[in-house]
Amino acid sequence: MTDPSAQAPGSQNAPSAAEAPAAPARFDTLPLDAKLLRAVADQGYATMTPIQAKAIPIVLEGRDVMGAAQTGTGKTAAFSIPLLQRMLKHENASMSPARHPVRALVLAPTRELADQVAANVKAYAKHTQLRSAVVFGGIDMKPQTAELKKGVEVLIATPGRLLDHIEAKNCALNQVEYVVLDEADRMLDIGFLPDLQRILSYLPRQRQTLLFSATFSPEIKKLASSYLQNPLLVEVARPNATASTVEQHFYSVAEDDKRGVIRQILRDRAITQAIVFGNSKLGVARLARSFERDGLRTAALHGDKSQDERLKSLAAFKAGEVDLLVATDVAARGLDIADLPAVFNFDVPFNAEDYVHRIGRTGRAGASGIAVTLVTRDDTRLATEIEKLIKKKIDLEPFELEDDRPRRRRYERDDDDRRSDTRAASTGGERESERRTERPSRAISRAADPFFDQPYQPAAADHKPSWETEAPAAKPAAGLSRNIKPRRQVAALLGGSAAKA
Repeated sequence: MTDPSAQAPGSQNAPSAAEAPAAPARFDTLPLDAKLLRAVADQGYATMTPIQAKAIPIVLEGRDVMGAAQTGTGKTAAFSIPLLQRMLKHENASMSPARHPVRALVLAPTRELADQVAANVKAYAKHTQLRSAVVFGGIDMKPQTAELKKGVEVLIATPGRLLDHIEAKNCALNQVEYVVLDEADRMLDIGFLPDLQRILSYLPRQRQTLLFSATFSPEIKKLASSYLQNPLLVEVARPNATASTVEQHFYSVAEDDKRGVIRQILRDRAITQAIVFGNSKLGVARLARSFERDGLRTAALHGDKSQDERLKSLAAFKAGEVDLLVATDVAARGLDIADLPAVFNFDVPFNAEDYVHRIGRTGRAGASGIAVTLVTRDDTRLATEIEKLIKKKIDLEPFELEDDRPRRRRYERDDDDRRSDTRAASTGGERESERRTERPSRAISRAADPFFDQPYQPAAADHKPSWETEAPAAKPAAGLSRNIKPRRQVAALLGGSAAKA
């Protein structure tokens, strides 16, 4: 639902958020229901972050919003708390599913982010009668279907699984009043756009739409304007900026030294936990096994793992049971891991925006963190794109690697031979000569063959192979006609037999 004074859809002239009234700094000064304020207090929140202070009053007014803020600044609360407040007018204790239609739809690009947003929404709504549910792929649809059939007001979903439920008629979206695109830049990416357009076609045209992300390129902003009506652009920091609490390093290294560099930084800085990002699922799986062999407790997180495995890996990492979480970009967006000290980019991301999201896993909520990116000679162009995006000069630092890899000593074989010689000398010279004779040679030995060793002797000019020699005419068997010709001999190598006539 939009403001009556809204402009036509697709308007490019979005007013600045500076025109909005200044928001209070404390949650208890907002016009929120006591049930929501109680839930917020249970989470330990007292004052609002900048994005919350600017966005919540605007959402409460019913305006469309494009919210850009650094990762870890509370964007989930910025849209979920005001939407729950606006939906309290529909709150009821009825057991009928018809009294609990989907009124708010939150779309997230990854399963992990959808699950995390659902946990936050459930926490904020725990003192109300509003129901919420989450649906994503990788797990059985039956439990999700049973929950949807009971009726939910807030539905958090990934696009693919939501379309599966729509086609199965497990949920209806004709009463949706609020739509949120979390990590909107990824949702509006070419890979998600067809599914997103199909989902939006099932929704009423009159709705309130909210877009939140850490990065908004000009192309994404232009595309997003076609889905919003008279939106307010809320930016609490320079677009695509990285958090000032994150210490960033770019090290120039060789490909074979990357793992050693990470091990050395972990050891020198006494880092207990970190996320290591790679670009490919296969590379992440191999890297996780390599770190496991180095004695580190490691878990892999990528798209080829089942959802149950992914959730278990993430839960183990959050619980401190895992030292390194080696992951693809499925872990780069929205995941909130408290007090994560470090992030390593084992591979420089192909997409510069993903760099901002990756390093945003550390330095969250004002905490400090370190982000290390390992740059090889082939990664120069990708590093330049990151430099342009964050508008910050990147200095490639050399890294002096302490070579702790086990190596075979140069004269290790000679030392072994000398020790053997010393032992053999005590048994006498004859044993020594026998030992030297019996020592296996590096050359491949073969048994002597007189026929093989004799010199080449050419055959006579009139000599023919046995299979080309004319066989004597065979006499026909008794009782057979003289016109029956004998069978022609065929060489044994070609399938014949010398015994056949």
